[in-house]
Amino acid sequence: MLQTYYTVKGYGEREIVIEKSRFICYINRAETEEEAVAFIQQIKKKHWDATHNCSAYLIGEHDQIQKANDDGEPSGTAGVPMLEVLKKKGLKDTVAVVTRYFGGIKLGAGGLVRAYSRAVSEGLNAAGIVERRLMRVMHVTIDYSWLGKVENELRSSVYTIKNILYADRVAFDVLVPEDGQSSFGEWMTELTNGRADIQAGAMEYAERLLPSS
Repeated sequence: MLQTYYTVKGYGEREIVIEKSRFICYINRAETEEEAVAFIQQIKKKHWDATHNCSAYLIGEHDQIQKANDDGEPSGTAGVPMLEVLKKKGLKDTVAVVTRYFGGIKLGAGGLVRAYSRAVSEGLNAAGIVERRLMRVMHVTIDYSWLGKVENELRSSVYTIKNILYADRVAFDVLVPEDGQSSFGEWMTELTNGRADIQAGAMEYAERLLPSS
């Protein structure tokens, strides 16, 4: 599993108009090729009357699956430029569809490349890009007498509280960087005078939304 990678937060769409042609970009996360193809078909069905529904997607930790489709536009003027935008952003597991309604003015090869590239960039801004970082879930169990102190310290720390379970004792699930387990354990032990039960759990990704470009 990758320690860190970038993908889209989720679904997003954005429309731009260039020389009277409408370009509507649809973006989504797709972790399998089947998900990507299903999303493309969904947009094609929605815009069955469009002049073109061009698409591109990247799937896999190492971009093992890369596909681009011009859907009738001159070869290399739509799908590949769309794919290049995704690659330049360093994205993974992402699918993009750009629907075009022709406005009567031909853009030429260079104009089409710029239009489809811009449409995808705008679509990515709408969807949002996240950094996914692999973290260890640390389980911290304490008596209720420590609840206020521990929760306050955790919320003001660099760590992320994933979940709090209130039962006979209080159990926190905290996301901690893999190389920070020892320091987290030491900090929590010191914070609670050794009264916390600390156990390492599974690995999972935590997401952080990046600022729009």
